[in-house]
Amino acid sequence: MTAFADISVSVEDVKSTSIAPITPQEEQQSDRLQSTGVFVTVHGHFYQPPRENPYLDAIERQPSAAPFHDWNERIHHECYRPNAFARILNDRGELVGIVNNYEYMSFNIGPTLMSWLERYDVEVYQRILEADRKSGERLNGHGNAIAQVYNHIIMPLANKRDKHTQIRWGKEDFRSRFGRDPEGMWLAETAVDCETIEALIDEEIRFIVLAPSQAQRCRPITAPRRTDEMSASTEISLVSTDLLSTTISSLPAPQQHQKESDWIEVAGSQIDPTRPYRCFLPGTDRYIDIFFYDGPISRDMGFGEVLNSSHNFSGRLGMAIHGDKRPAQLISVATDGETFGHHKHGKEKCLAYAFTEEFPRRGWTVTNYAHYLSLNPPSWEVELKPVTAWSCSHGVNRWQDDCGCGAGGGWHLKWRRPLREALDWLRDRLIEVYEESGPKFFADPWLARDEYIQVIRDRTPANVEQFLARHRSQQLNPAEQVDALRLLEMQRHALLMYTSCGWFFEELSRPEGVQILRYAARALELAGEVGGVQLEKEFLQRLALAPSNIDRFQNGAEIYRQLVVSAQVSFKQVAAHYAITSLFTNYSHETRVYCYSAHRLDYQMQSMGPLTLAVGQVRMVSEITWESVHLVFAVLHLGGWDFHCCIQPFTSRRAYTQLKEQLFEALQQASAAQTILAMSQVFGDQSFSLQNLFAEERHRIMELLSKETLTRLDQLYTQVYRDNFGVLMAFHRDELPVPQELQVAADIALSNRARIALRELEHELSDLSTGEAHLGLGELAELEAIATEAKNMRCKLNIREGKQTLERLILKALWHLLHDSNPATLETDVERIERTIDVGNNLNLGLSMERAQEVFCYCLHKYIVPQCLVVDVNWKPENEGVCRWELSQLRPLLRLAKKLAVDVDIWLKQVS
Repeated sequence: MTAFADISVSVEDVKSTSIAPITPQEEQQSDRLQSTGVFVTVHGHFYQPPRENPYLDAIERQPSAAPFHDWNERIHHECYRPNAFARILNDRGELVGIVNNYEYMSFNIGPTLMSWLERYDVEVYQRILEADRKSGERLNGHGNAIAQVYNHIIMPLANKRDKHTQIRWGKEDFRSRFGRDPEGMWLAETAVDCETIEALIDEEIRFIVLAPSQAQRCRPITAPRRTDEMSASTEISLVSTDLLSTTISSLPAPQQHQKESDWIEVAGSQIDPTRPYRCFLPGTDRYIDIFFYDGPISRDMGFGEVLNSSHNFSGRLGMAIHGDKRPAQLISVATDGETFGHHKHGKEKCLAYAFTEEFPRRGWTVTNYAHYLSLNPPSWEVELKPVTAWSCSHGVNRWQDDCGCGAGGGWHLKWRRPLREALDWLRDRLIEVYEESGPKFFADPWLARDEYIQVIRDRTPANVEQFLARHRSQQLNPAEQVDALRLLEMQRHALLMYTSCGWFFEELSRPEGVQILRYAARALELAGEVGGVQLEKEFLQRLALAPSNIDRFQNGAEIYRQLVVSAQVSFKQVAAHYAITSLFTNYSHETRVYCYSAHRLDYQMQSMGPLTLAVGQVRMVSEITWESVHLVFAVLHLGGWDFHCCIQPFTSRRAYTQLKEQLFEALQQASAAQTILAMSQVFGDQSFSLQNLFAEERHRIMELLSKETLTRLDQLYTQVYRDNFGVLMAFHRDELPVPQELQVAADIALSNRARIALRELEHELSDLSTGEAHLGLGELAELEAIATEAKNMRCKLNIREGKQTLERLILKALWHLLHDSNPATLETDVERIERTIDVGNNLNLGLSMERAQEVFCYCLHKYIVPQCLVVDVNWKPENEGVCRWELSQLRPLLRLAKKLAVDVDIWLKQVS
């Protein structure tokens, strides 16, 4: 959740944030119908592999991404958000303007990543949608966004049906977000073969983007194609390969004015990337258009220093312009979108300035592929190599064989082919299950699978019911509805298990490989539940043929046992999670636990000395498959870290009542042993402990259980610090080494004092929206004193939450100042924010002012700047009540802008 959500900032309020008219929109107006000149397209392929636990539909904490929760979150803060709010800075590092890079770059964002963005940061998600809309307005209806095959599978290695489903899911996901059909589609790793091209054409995709190394030969189109002249000579020569024995070709039948000798060989990445090409299906007049990005420049972007400045970037692009006076040419580059901010920190700023200043200054038109295609349709056709991808020089062997691509540290890649073969075997067995069971529920099972994306996008009960009603072969009872959804989920996981990242790196036991095996495990489990088949044993036999580079894993089967089976989640585990956490959380009658709904039917808790026992009934319902169970639980907290939890199915009210009486009677003896014995007699030997909780809640409870101990330690260290304050001052005054024990006491005591002051400050400012809050000046003074004392004592403060707390308070106070504050208290309100910023800096918290800058810049550009420029004294800003200051009152606001590192010098002169 973003900080804006805490203060109810409207998404609409930040969509067009900017200070000055720095966008090239006006310059572009004259180019709307212009088809000549130099056009520039920078394409970003934004993608993250799905990381959600298949059983929880949530990403669990990934320690390697620290200090962030997981890698999606980390890359988001380094790349996806910075590109939505790309900064243009002056030579003093002050903010001049904010640019939404997505509005100017061509981009695709993987559906699984977009789903995560939609949940995690709706503000950025909306900026991306808005960028596509605005680019469409600028470019004759052609938006910047293109679709992607759904979950990044290697299309040439997929069967025909999966190819079509991947395209259909990608199209429907795109349509549901952007409100239009996609014109182009990004292929995972740009991997392509003839069958993929045919599927794209069947699904009405107009164009794709490929690497120049994927082209075989090309020639000008000098005459219309005549399908009645197609002959045997149009058949494609089969290229010897162990991947596929087909090829893609646009080679037409012999036509007037076109000969075999017209073809130009470009197999060594020699194709001219400044024009689009048309690729025909063999023997037909059906085609798809293809853009080839400029390979050398794209490599320089990803691995060189060309993005060090927008001037260098523009100069490098300029080197690709042909001087042959052709009327139009496209300079097209493409790379991973994560290059701009994640792989290369801060490079989104280079893009922003290039789009808005450098390119327009050179007279270049910033465009996208669809717009350029509408102005300059292909005059050349191309024949592609048989089976290719942009990150493997061996076709697509990187995702099925030990080809050497992606190897490192002397590790082998012999596990790749057995993994691929094991999954292919499993896919084919799951097809059998689906085709045998599917007709029981669906009129057309494969059509139901293709349209299941509509449920994936919206799992509300009403939408799922409509979907089932539309596709059912007969009236379905509740149990049949569950089985129908299980079948579809089985197929969804069968597709997810082919996500390309599982093969990309050097070892199967990496998180990416484990993730695709988790999807396979879930598909196996669902197949067993709905089809009664047991496929896991044979699947493991096949996985055992995939050797690991790590001794403790040995092979894929052992990786599965150690890292996949341990991550599987049962209804009993979800119920145990609910039961243990209920001791620390006041749950309502209906609570969401990840992708499960917990309906509390009964709950009773009693304590006896250090022991606490809770007994209850809960109905757990999967929001994914609608599967439900009615369970009884008992959880005993023995104090500290010790929990004993038992779960069993509900049998009858009488049995449940007897169970409660028996357990609470045992508790009355105040004996942990007697209570656990009674629980074992009722539930059996299986039990759950704190370790069985899902990681997020386990960590939260661990912190709660540690709180009392840490509070006592804080008090102890504070007393040591107070008792030895004079001694510490003497050591520092005489510049002598301070005893470690005393310095640690000072660090902990002042850190604790700062945390208390921060909590009180946050409490004081909690009612800003009502206008009833105190100014918090006392707490600010306390923090200022702590900062001074910490500096004198040379303390290393540990205030983990301090940075986020102060950033949140600054943002909240600023929003209040700009929208709800009393102009009469303007000076005081500004002073409070300035002092808060200074406190954060003096405490060395590394405050980020980005969110505050965005809020301030929106108000500055929309209200303050017009007031600075207004001549009519009777002028009032739109939305009167948002900006209520006289011209003479604007100086404190502009002074605050300087504190926020926003360049407002020109406006300060206006109000001087």
